[in-house]
Amino acid sequence: MRDDLGADVPLGAPASRVVSLVPSLTEALAASAPDRLVGATEWCTHPADLGVARVRGTKNPDLAAVRALSPDLVVANMEENRELDVRRLREAGVAVWVTRIETVEDALASMSRLFAEALDLADPGWLVEARDLWSSPAPARLRVAVPIWRDPWMVVGSPTYTDDLLTRAGLVNVLAGRDGRYPPVTPADIDGAGADVVLLPDEPYVFTADDGPEALATPTRLVSGRLLTWYGPAMVEAHAVLTALHR
Repeated sequence: MRDDLGADVPLGAPASRVVSLVPSLTEALAASAPDRLVGATEWCTHPADLGVARVRGTKNPDLAAVRALSPDLVVANMEENRELDVRRLREAGVAVWVTRIETVEDALASMSRLFAEALDLADPGWLVEARDLWSSPAPARLRVAVPIWRDPWMVVGSPTYTDDLLTRAGLVNVLAGRDGRYPPVTPADIDGAGADVVLLPDEPYVFTADDGPEALATPTRLVSGRLLTWYGPAMVEAHAVLTALHR
């Protein structure tokens, strides 16, 4: 079998011991195959009561700790994890499945393949529901901008999962045309882009009521970063929250 990047994933049988280096995939596995998940990063915060071994962060995983868990499979993501870490795990004989998620369709298809091919499981209920909810894009009704960092300011661009998610929810990303997936901007750029509202997530930068809104003239709204960037069970909640913004 092959992962989203076309790399060979040498599994002789369905994986029974999985280490996840991606918060989204950790939540998906914990919700659907909790008995298979044996390790995750410190950034894997959902579910809150997740009781598995921790292997440090997404960008600096403890590879020795990963190997010590004797995983049949490690799941990673092209954007969130370093190619160097994936290569070193593979060189050590560990099977690694790397996802590539740039659209909602990518997310739904990738997770369905992961469950079917690597775990020999049917689509879990949340995935079936998410596919149904996101199958019909909403008409564009609200113009938004989404910063993801401050000092320097950076915003969600395209092609990204978040931009596609916004579009399908009827939210027009007014900064999607800038160069780069996460282009650098100034507060003046954001205010001048014509957004009805600026969505300020709590990750990766933790925007708060006192950190972010004061720099912008455009109305702002604090939102969960998990709903904007995590593919998995969060997609169900994200549909309800994001489509409600323009009602």
